[in-house]
Amino acid sequence: MARVLIVEARFYDHLNDLLLEGARAAIEAAGHQHEVVTVPGALEVPAAIALAAETEWFDAYVALGVVIRGETYHFEIVAGESARGIMALTMDGLAIGNGILTVENEAQALARARRDEKDKGGEAAKAALAMMALKEGFGG
Repeated sequence: MARVLIVEARFYDHLNDLLLEGARAAIEAAGHQHEVVTVPGALEVPAAIALAAETEWFDAYVALGVVIRGETYHFEIVAGESARGIMALTMDGLAIGNGILTVENEAQALARARRDEKDKGGEAAKAALAMMALKEGFGG
């Protein structure tokens, strides 16, 4: 049984609840345990995963959050840098599923977060578990 850490950037509570529901369901359906930590925003997700990885307590990680385009360039920075940070950690060998939504509006976020629609939280958890299995297959 693997231990999975879900790191959620809780900025939009109702959207995060949906993502978290999907991620938890996927992890539990696969027979694994999970813990959840919350960070202020998507930019903090990679740092939280990096800190947790130092403990060697977890086998895989799920990054969750929602970034909705606003009127300023801030959207591009948050979307790009959070993804870059997560990708850097995966290149270091961590099994991470990226479920940080980067969308134009709330309607797009809802469609992607709901379990009966795109279930991006569940998909991120499944991706993390798949990468964990791949890593184990390579002897990691």
